[in-house]
Amino acid sequence: MQRYLFWMKIQSRQENVIYLALWGMLFAAPVLSLYIRTVNNSFLTFNWTEIFIAWKLFAVYLLIFLIHNFLLAPLLIYRRKRVLYAAMMAAVFSLFVAYQCSQRPKFMGRRPIPMERRIDKEHEMPRRDHEPHMIGEREDHKRPPREFRWQGQRPPVFIGQHDIVAVVILVLMFGMNIGIKLFFKNRTDQKKLAALQKKNLEQQLEYLKYQINPHFFMNTLNNIHALVDIDPEKAKDTILELSKMMRFILYEGDKSGVPLAREFDFIRHYVALMQLRYTNKVEILVDLPSEAPDKTVPPLMLISFIENAFKHGISYQHASFVHIKVAIDGDMLHFTCSNSKAEIPNQEKGGVGLANVKQRLHLLYDSNFELRIQDKQNTYIVELTIPLT
Repeated sequence: MQRYLFWMKIQSRQENVIYLALWGMLFAAPVLSLYIRTVNNSFLTFNWTEIFIAWKLFAVYLLIFLIHNFLLAPLLIYRRKRVLYAAMMAAVFSLFVAYQCSQRPKFMGRRPIPMERRIDKEHEMPRRDHEPHMIGEREDHKRPPREFRWQGQRPPVFIGQHDIVAVVILVLMFGMNIGIKLFFKNRTDQKKLAALQKKNLEQQLEYLKYQINPHFFMNTLNNIHALVDIDPEKAKDTILELSKMMRFILYEGDKSGVPLAREFDFIRHYVALMQLRYTNKVEILVDLPSEAPDKTVPPLMLISFIENAFKHGISYQHASFVHIKVAIDGDMLHFTCSNSKAEIPNQEKGGVGLANVKQRLHLLYDSNFELRIQDKQNTYIVELTIPLT
């Protein structure tokens, strides 16, 4: 959990660094542009007034960006309040347009032409004789007096081209802000999902281990119980062997992987305990590498198949066998366990079953393993290939 919170802080810092870099480049652009112009044109001087005017405009966009980034965008992305976000955005755009219009210089028109200049123009432009005097009087009557006539264009509309461009820039800025936040939110969601999947995987593995361990102890104690009346001395030695195996399970069983040498020792101890229980009619062969490489394997993975071999493949009425072989080929472990099939299957309850073992393999290796089971008439063969770490 602490690692996840630490990763969340890093995500937030990375997002803020991106915003800081973008705004830093934007505010640095006027300075760089003016510097390049002054270098290329010796008649220009570096005037900070022009830069401050641009910065004043950028500061308005920066203020709106901060409001959107810390107050409005979380409403849409994290709290999913779309209606409230749309209403707030409409208010922001309305205030922004009103501000843009208030910052434009008011239209005052051009000053009326003074009377002296009009008189001079009348002397310079005499009335044409062919124009009727009454028509001229009607035209003068219809048109406003010259002293109240404005010499210029019409007043600008409420929203001009400059305001439309400013609104488009604002929309692009908000889109950039939402895009970056969605990107980091997606990364956060994926990280959270991976953490939940890992936690679920650990819980499932622990559940399977808790199923394996009691079943193993139950079988071993049954073996010791059978030896108490037959050979008490051997029963004592068996208890010592059991204590070593319990120590292995206690200190190594909760790890994701144990060294191959210890796993092989555990198998040898287990087979030694099982051999004390059976007569010479049962052929038990164990072929393990004498020198194990510095690799790890999940604890109690192979012993599950060996347990089932002894449980279902041993018969007291006729000869039976259990053959165990492990071979190492690079980073791959090849395990083979074959056993005879008893005429009357063991009905003892409490086994973990192959379904749980397969589930554990899928959780640990996904599809990067190979398990082949041959259930023949008289023999049962398990072949497992798993990668070593």
